[in-house]
Amino acid sequence: MTYITIWLDEYHYVFCYLSLVMDAYTEEIVGWSVGPTLETSYPIEALKMAMKRIEGKNDIELIHHSDRGCQYASSEYVRLLERMNIRISMTESGDPKDNAQAERINNTMKNELLKDMRFNCIEDVMAAVSNAVDFYNNERPHMSIDMMTPAQAAMHNGEITKRWFSYRTQAIKNNHSSLEITEKGLPLPTPQGFPSGLRPPVNP
Repeated sequence: MTYITIWLDEYHYVFCYLSLVMDAYTEEIVGWSVGPTLETSYPIEALKMAMKRIEGKNDIELIHHSDRGCQYASSEYVRLLERMNIRISMTESGDPKDNAQAERINNTMKNELLKDMRFNCIEDVMAAVSNAVDFYNNERPHMSIDMMTPAQAAMHNGEITKRWFSYRTQAIKNNHSSLEITEKGLPLPTPQGFPSGLRPPVNP
């Protein structure tokens, strides 16, 4: 969720709030909503829009990842995810890197797709966001998805090639491979540090 400025006159302004749901595999924006407050009902609108994409599909396993904002931790939001059998993942801290894709799409929306636009009412914001989402999904290629548009990536199966090297992705793959169980059992690394979780004093 991010804010967008609405100008009432030359000196006064208020905020409205944009909620986005993005498919992490295709980079596609699959749900969005604009509201005048931070109430949970607006993120729920975005989530329901995204859920329409999977209606009638029972073989899909999804994970919903978000920060720990009160909207995403609310009983209404959580109940909706649980009803659709969507697993819930949340960041462990306030570090933006724990939810990097969401931070990136918020930045792209505000500082690229809506850049230099001045809004005087929430209806103008909603119209601009609708056009921006359509452009982003259908015309804007991404290096993260092999220079396809998100709509094209949605038709793809299997791993999508990135046009840049991700040390983080490679580290995850390497770590996953090292955790694979062999015929002789689970490989255990050599213990390091202090037994039983004991740590040396900070100032010995």
